[in-house]
Amino acid sequence: MGQILHPTATTTQRVRKEIQASEQTLREIASTYSISYTTARKWRNRDHVEDVVSGRKKGDGSVLTQVDEKIICEVRTKTWLPLDDLYMLLKPHIPALSRSNLHRCLQRNGISRKPVLEGEGRAKKEFKKYEPGYVHVDTFEVKVGKEKHYGFVAVDRCTKYVYVELHDNKEQQTAKAFLERVIADFPFTINKILTDNGVEYTHQYLPEQKRPKKKVHPFDQVCRANNIEHRLTLIKHPWTNGQVEAVNKKIKENTVRKYHYESVEQLKEHLYFYILDYNFNKKLKALNFRTPYETIIDKHRQFPEIFKQNPVNKFVGRNN
Repeated sequence: MGQILHPTATTTQRVRKEIQASEQTLREIASTYSISYTTARKWRNRDHVEDVVSGRKKGDGSVLTQVDEKIICEVRTKTWLPLDDLYMLLKPHIPALSRSNLHRCLQRNGISRKPVLEGEGRAKKEFKKYEPGYVHVDTFEVKVGKEKHYGFVAVDRCTKYVYVELHDNKEQQTAKAFLERVIADFPFTINKILTDNGVEYTHQYLPEQKRPKKKVHPFDQVCRANNIEHRLTLIKHPWTNGQVEAVNKKIKENTVRKYHYESVEQLKEHLYFYILDYNFNKKLKALNFRTPYETIIDKHRQFPEIFKQNPVNKFVGRNN
């Protein structure tokens, strides 16, 4: 039968039995088995040949006594108070109690989390699934030297396909032209667009005295001309548009936050190749480790009617 020995053991169980039965002196035993005098003495004086578990036992080193721990466990399982409330309740009765040793005590006894009973808890809701055509649009700011530029980003919710442009302004006409190029670039029909409430996208939240009366915003003009529903996020709720916010963060982390650019043209060139790599090579967990382009091809097979062009033609990247 195999033996489980201590990782640094210098003797086997057979050798230990021989040491215990030997009539040699400890120095002679040490020399015979090429072990230290201390090891020879240790096994001569023991009445077993198994390794002893070393280190502290469970709960050793805690300033809490066994009685303290029993009190803590009893109160916890009766009330299931949050950690801070439990600490405030017990501190007057257990002077040695601290928030950290209370937490360790709960973990040690397996009661750091309240058990979820059957029927309790909120049922998890799955995110509503959309087919290609629901596009998130946003703007981010970058600096190259002392120059300020604005990145316009569009990402499809279903396929994660991304389109980006860099401009020296974020005016309404720039946003309008960007949307027109997004519509031309995406191989499928766009039916919904979600943006924040920036003035480049909508007049809705401008002060009343500054809001154009009988004038449609240029961005909305493009949406109406292409039968696209323009949706807006709630004010001060940027996470509503979290899909494109996450893309903005990735773009910055892999460009301006990692590299230095001598000119904006350098940044534009790097950004162009980064987006190509993202769309055609980056395997995303959200897409079951497929690329956005591979997902577009799959969707084209399933729903060819929503595509304006065959996405196979986009294999080499943007054709503009």
